Amino acid sequence: MRTIRVTGKGQLSLAPDLTRITMTLEGLCPEYSETLRRSSEDTEALRELLSRFGFARSDLKTLNFSVDAEYESIQERGSYKQRFVGYRFHHSMKVEFDSDNQRLGKLLYALANAPVKTEFRITYTVKDPESAKNELLGRAVKDAAAKAAVLAEAAGLSLGAIQSIDYSFGELIFDVQPMNRMLMADRSLSAKESYDLNIEPDCIQVSDTVTLVWEIC
Repeated sequence: MRTIRVTGKGQLSLAPDLTRITMTLEGLCPEYSETLRRSSEDTEALRELLSRFGFARSDLKTLNFSVDAEYESIQERGSYKQRFVGYRFHHSMKVEFDSDNQRLGKLLYALANAPVKTEFRITYTVKDPESAKNELLGRAVKDAAAKAAVLAEAAGLSLGAIQSIDYSFGELIFDVQPMNRMLMADRSLSAKESYDLNIEPDCIQVSDTVTLVWEIC
């Protein structure tokens, strides 16, 4: 049996409709228990701040949490040694909401002036990535079928039944990040600058491929 194998490509341009703020808290304390206590207090303060902007406590999701021993190099009698300095916690979290520059500006202004300092990253994404993935696959299959028909016709052949469909799942990135990570310790922004964030993220470009095999005759 003769076959033809063709790979089709689906492409989409999506307008972001969901804003994600990823926040990172860090701290160093001499005792392990004190490190855990400070991490808990800082996280609670962050939840309290977010609640003033309509977020539920459960809206703040932990992405990563760790506590590690930290050491510093010291020189002693001509040689270097490691000296224990304490335990550092690292707590990465996120909140997501329907894209709204006014709400974003108010939230960032509040974070910038909060007692608890955090690093942040703003990411724009889509609320329904699964529908986008399904549409991509459909477009990829149609693209493969169109290419196979052209090739078969050019060779004076006819397409028969599909013999196999090969799709190797890969992670698709539905994100755009128009702003780099910033440290929220900068209080130099005025209220007007903080509130009027005129950010228009670019469309998200995604693509995927599917390979199909047809019988030809």
